[in-house]
Amino acid sequence: MKNKTWFMAGGAAVALALVLAWAFSPRAVEVELAPVTSGLFETTIEEDGKTRITDRYVVSAPLAGQLARVSLREGDTVVAGDVLALLTPVLPALQDERTRRELRARVAAAVDNVQRAAARGQRAEVALEQARNEFRRSEQLSRQGFIAPTRLDGDRLAMRAAERELEAAAAESRIAAHDLEQARAAQSAATPGDPTATGRAFRIASPVAGRVLRVLQTSETTVPLGAPLVELGDTARLEIVTELLTTDALAAQPGSRVRIERWGGPLTLEGRVRTVEPAAFTKVSALGVEEQRVRVLIDLTSPRAQWAALGDAYRVGVRIVTLEQPVAVQVPVSAVFPLPAGAPVPARVAPAGSAAPAGTAASGTAGAASAAAAAPAGPTETHAVFVVDGRHARLRMVQLAARNGGSAWVRSGLEPGQQVIVYPPAAVRDGVRVSARKV
Repeated sequence: MKNKTWFMAGGAAVALALVLAWAFSPRAVEVELAPVTSGLFETTIEEDGKTRITDRYVVSAPLAGQLARVSLREGDTVVAGDVLALLTPVLPALQDERTRRELRARVAAAVDNVQRAAARGQRAEVALEQARNEFRRSEQLSRQGFIAPTRLDGDRLAMRAAERELEAAAAESRIAAHDLEQARAAQSAATPGDPTATGRAFRIASPVAGRVLRVLQTSETTVPLGAPLVELGDTARLEIVTELLTTDALAAQPGSRVRIERWGGPLTLEGRVRTVEPAAFTKVSALGVEEQRVRVLIDLTSPRAQWAALGDAYRVGVRIVTLEQPVAVQVPVSAVFPLPAGAPVPARVAPAGSAAPAGTAASGTAGAASAAAAAPAGPTETHAVFVVDGRHARLRMVQLAARNGGSAWVRSGLEPGQQVIVYPPAAVRDGVRVSARKV
Protein backbone atom coordinates (compact mmCIF):
# COMPACT_ATOMS: atom_id res chain seq x y z
CA MET A 1 0.00 0.00 0.00
CA LYS A 2 2.88 2.32 0.78
CA ASN A 3 4.47 1.74 -2.61
CA LYS A 4 1.25 2.49 -4.36
CA THR A 5 0.90 5.73 -2.45
CA TRP A 6 4.44 6.73 -3.30
CA PHE A 7 3.85 5.98 -6.93
CA MET A 8 0.71 8.10 -7.00
CA ALA A 9 2.41 10.99 -5.22
CA GLY A 10 5.36 10.82 -7.61
CA GLY A 11 3.06 10.79 -10.65
CA ALA A 12 1.16 13.78 -9.32
CA ALA A 13 4.41 15.66 -8.71
CA VAL A 14 5.61 14.92 -12.23
CA ALA A 15 2.27 16.01 -13.71
CA LEU A 16 2.39 19.20 -11.62
CA ALA A 17 5.93 19.89 -12.81
CA LEU A 18 4.89 19.39 -16.43
CA VAL A 19 1.92 21.69 -16.01
CA LEU A 20 4.09 24.36 -14.38
CA ALA A 21 6.74 23.98 -17.11
CA TRP A 22 4.10 24.35 -19.80
CA ALA A 23 2.50 27.32 -18.06
CA PHE A 24 5.75 29.24 -17.60
CA SER A 25 7.47 28.23 -20.84
CA PRO A 26 7.70 31.01 -23.55
CA ARG A 27 4.98 30.70 -26.13
CA ALA A 28 5.42 31.33 -29.82
CA VAL A 29 4.63 34.90 -30.88
CA GLU A 30 1.96 35.13 -33.54
CA VAL A 31 3.20 37.19 -36.50
CA GLU A 32 2.08 38.10 -39.99
CA LEU A 33 4.34 36.80 -42.73
CA ALA A 34 5.02 37.93 -46.28
CA PRO A 35 7.25 36.35 -48.93
CA VAL A 36 10.36 37.92 -50.45
CA THR A 37 9.63 38.38 -54.16
CA SER A 38 11.54 39.30 -57.29
CA GLY A 39 10.13 41.36 -60.14
CA LEU A 40 9.58 44.84 -61.53
CA PHE A 41 10.21 47.66 -59.07
CA GLU A 42 9.13 51.26 -59.69
CA THR A 43 9.15 54.51 -57.80
CA THR A 44 6.52 56.98 -58.95
CA ILE A 45 5.13 60.42 -58.20
CA GLU A 46 1.34 60.44 -58.12
CA GLU A 47 -0.57 63.68 -58.58
CA ASP A 48 -3.73 65.07 -60.13
CA GLY A 49 -3.55 66.91 -63.44
CA LYS A 50 -5.80 68.33 -66.11
CA THR A 51 -5.79 68.30 -69.88
CA ARG A 52 -5.09 71.42 -71.89
CA ILE A 53 -5.25 72.19 -75.59
CA THR A 54 -1.74 72.90 -76.82
CA ASP A 55 -2.72 75.88 -78.99
CA ARG A 56 -5.91 77.85 -78.43
CA TYR A 57 -7.11 80.85 -80.39
CA VAL A 58 -9.37 83.65 -79.19
CA VAL A 59 -10.95 85.39 -82.20
CA SER A 60 -11.60 89.08 -81.44
CA ALA A 61 -13.47 91.85 -83.22
CA PRO A 62 -11.07 93.59 -85.66
CA LEU A 63 -13.21 96.75 -85.57
CA ALA A 64 -16.00 98.27 -83.55
CA GLY A 65 -19.38 97.49 -85.02
CA GLN A 66 -22.71 95.73 -84.87
CA LEU A 67 -22.25 91.97 -84.34
CA ALA A 68 -24.81 89.70 -85.99
CA ARG A 69 -26.07 86.74 -83.94
CA VAL A 70 -23.46 83.99 -83.89
CA SER A 71 -24.89 80.68 -85.08
CA LEU A 72 -21.95 78.54 -83.94
CA ARG A 73 -22.19 76.50 -80.73
CA GLU A 74 -19.64 74.82 -78.46
CA GLY A 75 -18.32 71.64 -80.05
CA ASP A 76 -18.93 72.66 -83.67
CA THR A 77 -16.16 71.81 -86.11
CA VAL A 78 -14.71 74.55 -88.29
CA VAL A 79 -12.02 74.68 -90.95
CA ALA A 80 -9.65 77.49 -91.76
CA GLY A 81 -11.51 80.24 -93.60
CA ASP A 82 -15.02 79.46 -92.31
CA VAL A 83 -17.06 82.53 -91.41
CA LEU A 84 -17.40 82.78 -87.63
CA ALA A 85 -19.28 86.08 -87.34
CA LEU A 86 -20.45 89.14 -89.29
CA LEU A 87 -19.68 92.73 -88.29
CA THR A 88 -21.19 95.89 -89.73
CA PRO A 89 -20.04 99.43 -88.91
CA VAL A 90 -21.59 101.04 -85.87
CA LEU A 91 -24.98 102.64 -86.47
CA PRO A 92 -24.98 106.48 -86.25
CA ALA A 93 -26.50 108.34 -83.37
CA LEU A 94 -30.10 109.54 -83.76
CA GLN A 95 -30.41 113.14 -85.05
CA ASP A 96 -33.09 115.72 -84.27
CA GLU A 97 -35.06 117.67 -86.88
CA ARG A 98 -32.83 120.74 -86.63
CA THR A 99 -29.71 118.71 -87.34
CA ARG A 100 -31.32 117.01 -90.32
CA ARG A 101 -32.30 120.40 -91.76
CA GLU A 102 -28.78 121.67 -91.27
CA LEU A 103 -27.43 118.63 -93.12
CA ARG A 104 -29.84 119.20 -96.00
CA ALA A 105 -28.84 122.86 -96.16
CA ARG A 106 -25.21 121.84 -96.16
CA VAL A 107 -25.82 119.55 -99.13
CA ALA A 108 -27.62 122.33 -101.00
CA ALA A 109 -24.76 124.75 -100.27
CA ALA A 110 -22.27 122.19 -101.49
CA VAL A 111 -24.25 121.77 -104.72
CA ASP A 112 -24.26 125.56 -105.28
CA ASN A 113 -20.53 125.68 -104.53
CA VAL A 114 -19.94 123.04 -107.19
CA GLN A 115 -21.89 125.10 -109.70
CA ARG A 116 -20.01 128.26 -108.74
CA ALA A 117 -16.69 126.49 -109.16
CA ALA A 118 -17.81 125.23 -112.55
CA ALA A 119 -18.74 128.78 -113.60
CA ARG A 120 -15.41 130.10 -112.43
CA GLY A 121 -13.66 127.43 -114.40
CA GLN A 122 -15.58 128.43 -117.55
CA ARG A 123 -14.66 132.09 -116.93
CA ALA A 124 -11.02 131.09 -116.52
CA GLU A 125 -11.13 129.21 -119.80
CA VAL A 126 -12.53 132.31 -121.58
CA ALA A 127 -9.87 134.51 -120.00
CA LEU A 128 -7.15 132.11 -121.08
CA GLU A 129 -8.47 132.05 -124.64
CA GLN A 130 -8.54 135.85 -124.72
CA ALA A 131 -4.97 136.05 -123.34
CA ARG A 132 -3.74 133.63 -125.98
CA ASN A 133 -5.35 135.67 -128.76
CA GLU A 134 -3.77 138.87 -127.42
CA PHE A 135 -0.40 137.20 -127.27
CA ARG A 136 -0.65 135.94 -130.88
CA ARG A 137 -1.58 139.41 -132.18
CA SER A 138 1.20 141.06 -130.21
CA GLU A 139 3.65 138.51 -131.54
CA GLN A 140 2.69 139.30 -135.16
CA LEU A 141 2.87 143.06 -134.60
CA SER A 142 6.22 142.71 -132.85
CA ARG A 143 7.69 140.91 -135.89
CA GLN A 144 6.42 143.75 -138.10
CA GLY A 145 7.89 146.34 -135.69
CA PHE A 146 4.61 148.07 -134.82
CA ILE A 147 4.80 147.47 -130.99
CA ALA A 148 7.61 147.53 -128.48
CA PRO A 149 9.12 144.24 -127.14
CA THR A 150 7.89 145.12 -123.63
CA ARG A 151 4.29 144.89 -124.84
CA LEU A 152 4.96 141.41 -126.14
CA ASP A 153 6.47 140.36 -122.77
CA GLY A 154 3.43 141.71 -120.92
CA ASP A 155 1.03 139.73 -123.11
CA ARG A 156 3.10 136.57 -122.61
CA LEU A 157 2.93 136.97 -118.81
CA ALA A 158 -0.81 137.64 -118.99
CA MET A 159 -1.29 134.38 -120.89
CA ARG A 160 0.66 132.43 -118.27
CA ALA A 161 -1.38 134.05 -115.49
CA ALA A 162 -4.57 133.00 -117.25
CA GLU A 163 -3.29 129.43 -117.43
CA ARG A 164 -2.64 129.41 -113.64
CA GLU A 165 -6.11 130.83 -113.04
CA LEU A 166 -7.61 127.94 -115.02
CA GLU A 167 -5.62 125.41 -112.95
CA ALA A 168 -6.83 127.05 -109.71
CA ALA A 169 -10.42 126.95 -110.96
CA ALA A 170 -10.08 123.25 -111.73
CA ALA A 171 -8.75 122.64 -108.21
CA GLU A 172 -11.63 124.56 -106.69
CA SER A 173 -14.05 122.42 -108.72
CA ARG A 174 -12.52 119.25 -107.29
CA ILE A 175 -12.67 120.67 -103.75
CA ALA A 176 -16.31 121.60 -104.21
CA ALA A 177 -17.07 118.07 -105.43
CA HIS A 178 -15.41 116.55 -102.33
CA ASP A 179 -17.34 118.89 -100.05
CA LEU A 180 -20.54 117.78 -101.71
CA GLU A 181 -19.62 114.13 -101.24
CA GLN A 182 -18.92 114.69 -97.53
CA ALA A 183 -22.19 116.53 -97.04
CA ARG A 184 -24.17 113.79 -98.74
CA ALA A 185 -22.34 111.09 -96.68
CA ALA A 186 -23.20 112.90 -93.44
CA GLN A 187 -26.82 113.22 -94.51
CA SER A 188 -26.98 109.57 -95.54
CA ALA A 189 -25.55 108.34 -92.21
CA ALA A 190 -28.11 110.37 -90.29
CA THR A 191 -31.07 109.18 -92.34
CA PRO A 192 -32.98 106.29 -90.64
CA GLY A 193 -33.46 103.19 -92.75
CA ASP A 194 -30.85 104.19 -95.31
CA PRO A 195 -29.25 100.93 -96.55
CA THR A 196 -26.04 102.75 -97.44
CA ALA A 197 -25.60 104.12 -93.93
CA THR A 198 -24.08 100.97 -92.39
CA GLY A 199 -22.05 99.83 -95.36
CA ARG A 200 -21.00 96.30 -96.24
CA ALA A 201 -20.78 93.58 -93.53
CA PHE A 202 -17.26 92.45 -92.53
CA ARG A 203 -16.73 88.68 -92.41
CA ILE A 204 -14.62 87.30 -89.52
CA ALA A 205 -12.98 84.06 -90.73
CA SER A 206 -11.53 81.17 -88.69
CA PRO A 207 -7.71 81.30 -88.59
CA VAL A 208 -7.29 77.53 -88.04
CA ALA A 209 -9.14 74.24 -88.30
CA GLY A 210 -10.50 72.89 -85.03
CA ARG A 211 -13.52 72.95 -82.77
CA VAL A 212 -15.39 75.73 -81.04
CA LEU A 213 -14.49 75.71 -77.35
CA ARG A 214 -16.54 78.69 -76.23
CA VAL A 215 -18.79 81.27 -77.83
CA LEU A 216 -18.05 84.40 -75.79
CA GLN A 217 -20.72 86.58 -77.45
CA THR A 218 -23.80 84.87 -78.87
CA SER A 219 -26.48 87.55 -79.18
CA GLU A 220 -26.55 90.42 -81.62
CA THR A 221 -24.97 93.43 -80.01
CA THR A 222 -22.57 96.33 -80.51
CA VAL A 223 -19.00 95.29 -79.68
CA PRO A 224 -15.91 97.49 -79.26
CA LEU A 225 -12.61 96.98 -81.02
CA GLY A 226 -10.80 93.91 -79.71
CA ALA A 227 -13.81 92.33 -77.98
CA PRO A 228 -13.35 88.50 -77.75
CA LEU A 229 -16.00 86.63 -79.74
CA VAL A 230 -15.13 82.93 -80.19
CA GLU A 231 -12.49 80.63 -78.69
CA LEU A 232 -11.13 77.88 -80.95
CA GLY A 233 -8.81 74.92 -80.47
CA ASP A 234 -7.83 71.53 -81.85
CA THR A 235 -8.89 68.88 -79.33
CA ALA A 236 -6.70 66.33 -81.12
CA ARG A 237 -3.65 68.18 -79.77
CA LEU A 238 -3.90 67.81 -76.00
CA GLU A 239 -1.31 68.03 -73.27
CA ILE A 240 -1.56 67.36 -69.54
CA VAL A 241 -0.53 69.89 -66.91
CA THR A 242 0.22 68.80 -63.36
CA GLU A 243 1.58 70.78 -60.43
CA LEU A 244 4.32 69.03 -58.46
CA LEU A 245 6.20 70.00 -55.36
CA THR A 246 9.57 71.38 -56.33
CA THR A 247 11.26 68.59 -54.35
CA ASP A 248 9.39 65.98 -56.43
CA ALA A 249 9.80 67.84 -59.72
CA LEU A 250 13.57 67.37 -59.56
CA ALA A 251 13.03 63.64 -60.12
CA ALA A 252 10.54 64.14 -62.98
CA GLN A 253 13.07 64.60 -65.75
CA PRO A 254 12.00 65.32 -69.35
CA GLY A 255 11.39 62.01 -71.11
CA SER A 256 10.18 60.19 -67.98
CA ARG A 257 7.40 57.69 -68.60
CA VAL A 258 3.95 58.64 -67.31
CA ARG A 259 0.83 56.55 -66.73
CA ILE A 260 -2.47 58.43 -66.96
CA GLU A 261 -5.14 56.94 -64.70
CA ARG A 262 -8.53 57.91 -63.28
CA TRP A 263 -9.51 59.79 -66.44
CA GLY A 264 -12.82 57.96 -66.94
CA GLY A 265 -11.79 55.45 -69.61
CA PRO A 266 -11.21 51.71 -69.25
CA LEU A 267 -7.52 51.82 -70.21
CA THR A 268 -4.40 53.28 -68.62
CA LEU A 269 -2.92 55.79 -71.03
CA GLU A 270 0.78 56.36 -71.62
CA GLY A 271 2.61 59.65 -71.76
CA ARG A 272 6.01 61.32 -71.52
CA VAL A 273 7.21 64.33 -69.57
CA ARG A 274 7.91 67.05 -72.13
CA THR A 275 9.20 69.82 -69.92
CA VAL A 276 9.37 71.10 -66.36
CA GLU A 277 8.74 74.83 -66.23
CA PRO A 278 11.71 76.73 -64.79
CA ALA A 279 9.68 79.04 -62.53
CA ALA A 280 7.85 77.80 -59.43
CA PHE A 281 4.96 79.45 -57.60
CA THR A 282 3.47 79.42 -54.12
CA LYS A 283 0.23 77.52 -53.57
CA VAL A 284 -1.72 77.11 -50.35
CA SER A 285 -2.79 73.52 -49.72
CA ALA A 286 -6.15 72.40 -48.33
CA LEU A 287 -4.57 72.34 -44.85
CA GLY A 288 -3.44 75.95 -45.17
CA VAL A 289 0.24 75.14 -45.75
CA GLU A 290 2.19 77.20 -48.26
CA GLU A 291 3.86 74.96 -50.85
CA GLN A 292 6.29 75.69 -53.64
CA ARG A 293 5.05 73.98 -56.77
CA VAL A 294 6.04 73.90 -60.42
CA ARG A 295 4.09 72.96 -63.54
CA VAL A 296 5.07 69.84 -65.46
CA LEU A 297 3.85 69.40 -69.05
CA ILE A 298 3.09 65.86 -70.27
CA ASP A 299 2.50 64.67 -73.84
CA LEU A 300 0.09 61.80 -74.56
CA THR A 301 1.81 58.96 -76.43
CA SER A 302 -1.10 56.51 -76.55
CA PRO A 303 -3.01 56.27 -79.84
CA ARG A 304 -5.53 59.05 -80.39
CA ALA A 305 -8.39 56.54 -80.64
CA GLN A 306 -7.89 55.53 -76.98
CA TRP A 307 -8.37 59.04 -75.58
CA ALA A 308 -10.62 60.62 -78.23
CA ALA A 309 -13.27 61.32 -75.57
CA LEU A 310 -10.96 63.63 -73.61
CA GLY A 311 -11.51 67.36 -73.96
CA ASP A 312 -10.06 70.58 -72.66
CA ALA A 313 -9.58 71.01 -68.86
CA TYR A 314 -10.56 67.39 -68.01
CA ARG A 315 -9.27 66.03 -64.69
CA VAL A 316 -6.90 63.05 -64.83
CA GLY A 317 -4.55 61.22 -62.49
CA VAL A 318 -0.88 61.00 -63.46
CA ARG A 319 1.79 58.66 -62.17
CA ILE A 320 5.29 59.73 -63.20
CA VAL A 321 7.84 56.91 -63.13
CA THR A 322 11.10 58.19 -61.61
CA LEU A 323 12.90 54.83 -61.19
CA GLU A 324 12.35 51.51 -62.96
CA GLN A 325 14.18 48.25 -62.22
CA PRO A 326 13.01 45.22 -64.24
CA VAL A 327 14.33 42.59 -61.78
CA ALA A 328 14.60 43.50 -58.11
CA VAL A 329 14.34 41.63 -54.81
CA GLN A 330 11.44 43.18 -52.90
CA VAL A 331 9.79 42.99 -49.49
CA PRO A 332 6.86 44.95 -48.07
CA VAL A 333 7.99 48.26 -46.60
CA SER A 334 6.22 47.31 -43.38
CA ALA A 335 8.79 44.55 -42.85
CA VAL A 336 11.79 46.89 -42.94
CA PHE A 337 12.79 48.99 -39.95
CA PRO A 338 15.85 51.11 -39.15
CA LEU A 339 18.26 50.05 -36.43
CA PRO A 340 19.08 52.60 -33.75
CA ALA A 341 22.33 54.46 -34.33
CA GLY A 342 25.23 52.68 -32.68
CA ALA A 343 23.18 49.60 -31.79
CA PRO A 344 25.37 46.44 -31.65
CA VAL A 345 24.42 43.86 -34.26
CA PRO A 346 25.62 40.24 -34.30
CA ALA A 347 28.08 39.65 -37.10
CA ARG A 348 26.13 36.64 -38.32
CA VAL A 349 23.10 38.79 -39.22
CA ALA A 350 25.06 41.27 -41.35
CA PRO A 351 24.65 40.91 -45.13
CA ALA A 352 27.56 39.90 -47.27
CA GLY A 353 29.96 42.73 -48.01
CA SER A 354 28.94 44.81 -44.95
CA ALA A 355 30.72 45.24 -41.68
CA ALA A 356 28.86 45.07 -38.38
CA PRO A 357 30.25 45.06 -34.85
CA ALA A 358 29.78 41.95 -32.74
CA GLY A 359 27.32 42.11 -29.89
CA THR A 360 23.71 41.45 -29.10
CA ALA A 361 20.86 41.76 -31.55
CA ALA A 362 18.61 44.84 -31.67
CA SER A 363 14.85 44.36 -31.50
CA GLY A 364 12.37 45.57 -34.16
CA THR A 365 9.06 47.26 -33.43
CA ALA A 366 5.90 47.92 -35.36
CA GLY A 367 6.43 51.67 -34.91
CA ALA A 368 9.93 51.48 -36.36
CA ALA A 369 8.69 49.49 -39.33
CA SER A 370 5.88 51.91 -40.13
CA ALA A 371 8.21 54.92 -39.78
CA ALA A 372 10.66 53.33 -42.18
CA ALA A 373 7.97 52.86 -44.83
CA ALA A 374 7.66 56.57 -45.56
CA ALA A 375 11.32 57.64 -45.42
CA PRO A 376 13.87 57.26 -48.22
CA ALA A 377 16.70 54.84 -47.72
CA GLY A 378 19.70 56.90 -46.67
CA PRO A 379 23.21 55.85 -47.66
CA THR A 380 24.41 55.63 -44.01
CA GLU A 381 21.18 54.28 -42.48
CA THR A 382 21.18 50.70 -41.22
CA HIS A 383 18.05 48.65 -41.90
CA ALA A 384 16.99 45.17 -40.87
CA VAL A 385 14.17 42.67 -41.20
CA PHE A 386 13.08 39.59 -39.30
CA VAL A 387 13.37 36.43 -41.38
CA VAL A 388 11.55 33.28 -40.28
CA ASP A 389 14.04 30.38 -40.03
CA GLY A 390 12.00 27.29 -39.25
CA ARG A 391 9.99 28.38 -36.22
CA HIS A 392 12.30 31.15 -35.04
CA ALA A 393 12.72 34.78 -36.01
CA ARG A 394 16.19 35.78 -37.16
CA LEU A 395 17.34 39.38 -37.36
CA ARG A 396 18.82 40.09 -40.77
CA MET A 397 20.53 43.31 -41.86
CA VAL A 398 19.63 44.42 -45.37
CA GLN A 399 20.91 47.01 -47.80
CA LEU A 400 18.11 49.04 -49.38
CA ALA A 401 18.38 50.55 -52.84
CA ALA A 402 15.01 52.36 -52.91
CA ARG A 403 11.41 52.00 -51.84
CA ASN A 404 7.99 53.14 -52.86
CA GLY A 405 4.67 53.25 -51.07
CA GLY A 406 4.29 49.46 -50.90
CA SER A 407 7.61 47.69 -51.49
CA ALA A 408 11.27 48.09 -50.65
CA TRP A 409 14.01 47.13 -53.10
CA VAL A 410 16.61 45.09 -51.20
CA ARG A 411 20.03 45.16 -52.81
CA SER A 412 21.55 42.51 -50.52
CA GLY A 413 20.69 40.45 -47.47
CA LEU A 414 17.63 38.50 -48.70
CA GLU A 415 16.78 35.88 -51.28
CA PRO A 416 13.47 35.38 -53.12
CA GLY A 417 11.25 32.81 -51.44
CA GLN A 418 12.16 33.65 -47.85
CA GLN A 419 9.47 34.67 -45.35
CA VAL A 420 9.72 37.97 -43.49
CA ILE A 421 7.66 39.37 -40.64
CA VAL A 422 5.58 42.43 -41.47
CA TYR A 423 4.75 44.90 -38.72
CA PRO A 424 6.90 42.97 -36.20
CA PRO A 425 5.48 43.29 -32.66
CA ALA A 426 7.65 44.44 -29.76
CA ALA A 427 7.93 40.86 -28.44
CA VAL A 428 9.80 39.70 -31.55
CA ARG A 429 13.58 39.49 -31.07
CA ASP A 430 16.37 37.56 -32.66
CA GLY A 431 15.83 33.85 -31.90
CA VAL A 432 12.26 34.19 -30.58
CA ARG A 433 9.91 31.37 -31.55
CA VAL A 434 7.15 32.59 -33.82
CA SER A 435 4.08 31.19 -35.52
CA ALA A 436 2.17 32.40 -38.54
CA ARG A 437 -1.03 34.20 -37.68
CA LYS A 438 -4.08 32.50 -39.11
CA VAL A 439 -6.29 34.80 -41.11
